[in-house]
Order: sequence, then structure tokens, then C-alpha cells
Amino acid sequence: MPGRVDRFGWIGVDLFFVLSGYLIGGQLLAPLARDQSISLGRFFARRALRIMPAYFAVLAIYFLLPSWREYPEMSQPLWKFLLSIQNIALHGGTAFSHAWSLAVEDQFYLTLPFILLFVNRWPRPPVGRTRPVASAAIIIPCAIFFGGILLRTFLAHQHPADISGVAFRDYQAWIYYPTWTRLDPLVFGVVLAAIEKFRPQWWQRLMKYAVWLWLPGLALIVFALWLGEGEYLEFSTVIWQFPLLAFGFAALLVCAQSDRLPLRHFKIPGAAFIASIAYSAYLVQKLVIHAIGEFCKAHDVDLTLAPALIGVELCVYLAATILFFVIERPFLQLRHRVAPRSLPAAAGHRLAPRK
Repeated sequence: MPGRVDRFGWIGVDLFFVLSGYLIGGQLLAPLARDQSISLGRFFARRALRIMPAYFAVLAIYFLLPSWREYPEMSQPLWKFLLSIQNIALHGGTAFSHAWSLAVEDQFYLTLPFILLFVNRWPRPPVGRTRPVASAAIIIPCAIFFGGILLRTFLAHQHPADISGVAFRDYQAWIYYPTWTRLDPLVFGVVLAAIEKFRPQWWQRLMKYAVWLWLPGLALIVFALWLGEGEYLEFSTVIWQFPLLAFGFAALLVCAQSDRLPLRHFKIPGAAFIASIAYSAYLVQKLVIHAIGEFCKAHDVDLTLAPALIGVELCVYLAATILFFVIERPFLQLRHRVAPRSLPAAAGHRLAPRK
């Protein structure tokens, strides 16, 4: 691609984490804001039926059909994939390594409800005082945010490179992929959901002043990317890149939710369908790219040509569509029957109706 813009594609994971924190946080915080309890059974059933069927189908392909893999070596043993901890001590350049972000999500889904239930059991304050969940929405995120900065600082200095900066392979295994250093965007998303549910006046102010947030948000994202453009993986990049991206994407999420900006008023034809198959596309993308790459090599087709790139994209969407209708959709319909979403629905689901 021109200027190698594709090298920045990895930040899409951080954007997704912010969205996920906001949407899932909104689902869990909504009943607490109404002085109701969280239904753990319904929540975990909905998460499992949404994520696991397609995931296990693709996981079976990776382990049963090794010739289909993008790399000969699997990124982790099967038991780590089954327990959703495949992001721990992970290295790139291995098959199905992109499932690391799903492991982070699964661990987030498992942990957040219990944190909220624990906080909600704190003694009730006198009438008119701040509620425990609202207070924790400030204290806990701050602790996680600053704790993440300290942890990345410690880990970066524990794994120096031979020449300068941080050793890249150690950075992958202990900083980039593990959950404990990637919580910034998830935390920012949950904070936005907590503000919306427990501080509606603050939320309305954010919506009102969102017009002033999009430019600083973009600037933070650009600056975070610029930090990583050096010849070596610098300590400042390792420590500050993730929180800067989290700040920037959180600001853009506020802009996307505000009626004062045109983002909410544009409808892109086909966007809803692309969103519905996005999870399947995420799972099968590397299998498809590998298959098309092998086909192009066998037929002397230049993979950098526009027709080849377009063909890869179309094939990814085709495979994702098949996976969606064969696996995902039947289980989503089953989810609707056995674990219907409680009403009223949590705000924010217009962004991702199948989250």
C-alpha cells in the first residue's frame, strides 16, 4: 500500500477494545444503575453462544488441517486455546496468533462482572452520597491505568535490546500480547459506560463538547503512532503508546455518539451486514489470505497487484459469510431463545447490535 499505511493496521485492536469496554460495560452497568442485580447466567450464556461456536469451528480447522495454516507451527498448544489464555507468552509468526485479542476479550468478560458485583456489595452510603459503583468507576480505572504504566515500565527495563530500546521478541511475549499490559482501552470504554449510566449530566456535557474532541483525539492517535516510527523499539513507545491510543479512541467514540457531529447521521449501505460478519472475518482472515497466496504463487500472480488484493478481500468476506450463516447465525438464534437480552436494552448497542 502507498507509504506502507498497512503497518498501522494493528491499532484496530485498540479501537475494538475501547468499543468492547463501552458496550459490555454498558450491558453490565445498566441493571446496577437501576438498582437491579447482574444476571451472570444470562450474561455468560450470551457471551458463550456469541463467541465460542465459530471460534471452536475455526480452531478445529487449524488443528485438524495443518496444511491450511498460514504458518506450520501453531502459536500455542491446544489447551491454551481451550482456556482462552493463548495470549500469554505468545510470539508472532505462528499460526492463529491473531486470536490473542479474543483471549484478552474472554478474560475481560470473565473478570468484569465479578468486579462489579464485588463493588456493588460495598456498604451503601447515606442518601445523596456517591454510590459505590460510581466511586469505583473512578478509583479502579485510575489504579489500572497507572498500574499499567508502571508495569510496562518495569517489563521494558527487564527486557532491553542488545543495541538500544526493548527487545522486540520479549516485547511481544510479555508486553504487547498479555492482558495485564493491554487493559487501557478496555478500561476507558468501561469508564465511558459508567459515566453514561451513573453520571448522565457529565455524559450530556461530553456530548455537547464532543465537537472539540475529535481533533485532539486524532492528534493523540497520530502522536502515538509517531512514537513507534523510530529505528528501535524505544522505552517511551512501550510505556506510552497504548494509553495514548486509548485516550484518542475514547475521544472518537464520544464523537461518534454525539448528535452534534455528523458521524451518527451518515448511513453506509452494506455496513450493517459487514458488521454482522466481522467476527467471522476476524477468525478466518489468515486462513483465506494463506490460501489465496498459495494459489497466486502457483499461477505466477503478483500478490501486490490491485486485482489480487481485491480478490483476497472478497474471498475473506465470502468465507466469513459462509461461517456466519452456517455457524454463527444458528447459535445467535439459539441465544435469543435461551438467553434473551434483558429490557430495557443497554444504551450504546446501536454501535454493534450483535455484541
